Amino acid sequence: MTQADPSFEILNSDARATEARVALFDFDGTLSLLRAGWANVMVPMMVEELERLKTGESEAELESVVREFVDRLTGKQTIYQMIELARQVELRGGSPRDPLEYKRQYLDLLGARIEHRLEGVRTGQAPAEQYLVPGSIRLLEDLKARGLRLYLASGTDEPYMKMEADLLGVTPYFDGGVFGALDDYKSFSKRILIQRILDRSECHGQEILGFGDGYVEIENVKGVGGVAIGVATDEGACLSVDAWKRDRLAKAGADGIIPNYLQWDAYAGRLFSK
Repeated sequence: MTQADPSFEILNSDARATEARVALFDFDGTLSLLRAGWANVMVPMMVEELERLKTGESEAELESVVREFVDRLTGKQTIYQMIELARQVELRGGSPRDPLEYKRQYLDLLGARIEHRLEGVRTGQAPAEQYLVPGSIRLLEDLKARGLRLYLASGTDEPYMKMEADLLGVTPYFDGGVFGALDDYKSFSKRILIQRILDRSECHGQEILGFGDGYVEIENVKGVGGVAIGVATDEGACLSVDAWKRDRLAKAGADGIIPNYLQWDAYAGRLFSK
């Protein structure tokens, strides 16, 4: 279900980024569409794992359980969803595998699902723009022209997301660095990255401008006093706001909601005004 197609929605009319020095971006769903549809790989894999336990729960009941925690944990590193899968197996009397094993199984399945997209961009058969949220490059160029230092941080494993960022041609914009999830998942998170930026005195919390399609990055940026823009794109044509995403991001504290960056100039005119 999607709502009407606004260019942008202002949720906090007082939010301004006039003093912003750093911009922090999520990757999948915020810039990249290469992994669009990932939940349709993860959820069936998890449901199948729980079905093996033969608890008497229907496929629909298990899918409801899985979708609840997959949605709830979206935006955190993928391993957190796998940790919860292991917990659900254990709750049902099973012996779970190591969450890292579940994660590798999921990544193999997802890799097979999206390989044609990656290959299309690699060979030039598909333009990189086809797998970017519309207007992404214009947005990045504008923020660089305004003098902001850009960081890219993802819950996707770092080797994959770095390769995909290179493939889509966005890596050069992120002079602050490109960061992804690690197997030692407690050693990196978006919250940890923000704290590192603050500890290095690159900026104050209120000087951070964040973009994301998950509640985690919205909460993290708002938690230090920054401005957070929720990217609630319907990942089909990316022209409409997805109502479920919009409500979730609004509850997380987003200052504004956009379906894409096609009207960024108009939004920036307000966001960077005195």
